[in-house]
Amino acid sequence: MTVTRLIKMGVATILLILPQTVSAQASATTSLDIGFIFTTFMFLVSGFLVFFMAAGFAMLEAGLVRSKNVTMQLTKNLSLFSLASLAYYILGYNLMYPGDAWTISNVLGALSITALEPVGLEGAQPDLTYASVGSDFFFQLMFCAAAASIVSGALAERIRLWPFLVFVVLLTAVIYPIQASWKWGGGFLDAMGFQDFAGSTVVHSVGGWAALTGAIILGPRLGKYKGGKVNSFPGSNLALATLGTFILWMGWFGFNGGSQLYMDTAGNVADISRIFANTNTAAAAGAVAALLLTQLLYKKPDLTMILNGALAGLVSITAEPLTPSLVEATLIGAFGGAIVVFAIPMLDRFKIDDVVGAIPVHLFAGIWGTIAVVFTNDAANLLTQIYSIVIVGAFVCMTSTVVWIALKFTTGLRVDEEAEIDGLDKTELGMEAYPEFAAL
Repeated sequence: MTVTRLIKMGVATILLILPQTVSAQASATTSLDIGFIFTTFMFLVSGFLVFFMAAGFAMLEAGLVRSKNVTMQLTKNLSLFSLASLAYYILGYNLMYPGDAWTISNVLGALSITALEPVGLEGAQPDLTYASVGSDFFFQLMFCAAAASIVSGALAERIRLWPFLVFVVLLTAVIYPIQASWKWGGGFLDAMGFQDFAGSTVVHSVGGWAALTGAIILGPRLGKYKGGKVNSFPGSNLALATLGTFILWMGWFGFNGGSQLYMDTAGNVADISRIFANTNTAAAAGAVAALLLTQLLYKKPDLTMILNGALAGLVSITAEPLTPSLVEATLIGAFGGAIVVFAIPMLDRFKIDDVVGAIPVHLFAGIWGTIAVVFTNDAANLLTQIYSIVIVGAFVCMTSTVVWIALKFTTGLRVDEEAEIDGLDKTELGMEAYPEFAAL
């Protein structure tokens, strides 16, 4: 075979292979682009579903407080979300997701303001294996704001507006992001193998611990535990409370589904579908458990318990909504619903006044859900789960207590007795939610 013929064969081979190689590279690049686009889109859609949970919290709380305090709850909810949106981008997001820029390795994140990609990605080199910074920031902000919303309902009807909002700023800018970085930011709890898929501990128990410390320091509402018995203060609008619960239930599909974090393969999309199904099943089981238990214990179903049972089921499945079967999700959610039925009277025995039942729903069910991970996820270790619960709880309790006490002895936390009797709408805001009824 001549040299000329060998050269011709070599050139022909290169011409055949080169288009296939270029095509393969182009296909890989296109695949990355598509993954980036779909995951970014998932974060945006999931984020505005979780955003709608802010409306759910507002409606739930407005329905469960007395009519003389409705405007205050609505004001608190809109204000806390707005303040969280600012505090989280100014400090919280980079504290929570420092990348390689830890101030103290695996413990304290970066102290810097959030920066987004340039318009149209002009001159930027985004990580095409994930999603846009803007979508991730938007999605994570919603979780941060949800933690603050938990505190609002528990301390209703006796806390002053501005001290509460100061606490919200510190919670969303510092307290929540620091502990969240220990798991979701790649910190020391994550390195230990702590499992918390969507935040039964990272989000819900944090709000619960902050609410518990606040409720203890603030004290119960006037007349709640008068005469050696627990006096019931019925909510102003159970229709609103029920609407709020359904809105929260819907938003939870974004809360848990978006926490899959990727929507770039058929497997990830299938997993998101599984998460939706398990999330819904756990909520339903929590509601049914509360329905049956209140019928057995009190001879009549209690709607407020049923609403909180559904929410407790959702909180319980949040730590691991992917690995359980539907049967396991049902049991996890039902146990969460049962926790609420027994925990609310228990708090009353300790004279801890939680107006909307936020502490049993978000703290107690959050602890249960975090422990329940070990039953369905082989990567979870019971001691690691318990250790992480204790670490996060201790950190949030200590920091929250310091802030609450500092506010109590500086600005003051609680309205005076006359203001509480007349209602915070009139005394703190001068604007009533139902003025036509007050005039009768």
